[in-house]
Amino acid sequence: MFLIKKTQFIFFISVLMCFTYSLAFGQEGEEAAPPKTLHHSIVAGLSLSQVAFQDWAKGGENSVAWTTTLDGKSTYDPEKINWANTYKFAFGQTKLGSDDFRKTDDNIDLESVFTYKTGFYINPYAAATLKTQFLKGYEYDDEGEKTAVSKFFDPAYLTQSAGVGYEPIKQVKTRLGAAVREIITGEFNSYSDDPETEDIEEIRFDAGFESVTEGEWNLRQNVILKSKLEIFVALTEPRDAAIRSDSTLAIKVSKNVNVNLNVLIVKDETLSEKTQIKESLAVGFSYIFVE
Repeated sequence: MFLIKKTQFIFFISVLMCFTYSLAFGQEGEEAAPPKTLHHSIVAGLSLSQVAFQDWAKGGENSVAWTTTLDGKSTYDPEKINWANTYKFAFGQTKLGSDDFRKTDDNIDLESVFTYKTGFYINPYAAATLKTQFLKGYEYDDEGEKTAVSKFFDPAYLTQSAGVGYEPIKQVKTRLGAAVREIITGEFNSYSDDPETEDIEEIRFDAGFESVTEGEWNLRQNVILKSKLEIFVALTEPRDAAIRSDSTLAIKVSKNVNVNLNVLIVKDETLSEKTQIKESLAVGFSYIFVE
């Protein structure tokens, strides 16, 4: 089972990397190729925070925290089609006093969207997404004892959808379509298992509908607001829609210094019965490899 899951992930990554490589280097020597059909962007970021005390009368604990991110997008955009591939990676840890390092961020988010341009506002599309993490995740009790609750590709959320997309204005894109979502697990089956059955399901299939809306606004020359709302509604549980809202306000202080405020809201019964909220404010360094 693990070999199958690992093979699926490697296949997804390989297709994405091959596509990105072909876009970046496939047109060398082809003088007749149409201009400006290929677009690439890769931005890496790093934020650090450290506090140390020695004989400090007012008390306090040493602390260190760091987070690194990598956001990329490769788009093939000729006259009749648009194939956009995005990949977002993030990982961060923090250490307070004598405690061990604990994760504060761990994310793998891949998306591929193929759109056929009809020449009107509404265009058909097909899309696939993958969400998982790098390392094992833990829950901590009041005594600091940890219990593993997740790890790489356990769980993994894969979604395939097809439908129509609509771009009312340049800053907003939305799409709606029929979708199938698979939740793949191995050791941690609570994300995929149906408690009403005797068997333990390591893979959960849900058919339904997916809606994705993205917006990006340049509020000022150095201020950008990005927001993405993802909704998946399973046909078997239409009242328990999975909702994920991710919004980032980025302020560019200088060429390589940014201030980012991010708010992530997740409502998904397969993850938790409660609505999860994560807010982060970070000052860090960013570097654009390709633009």
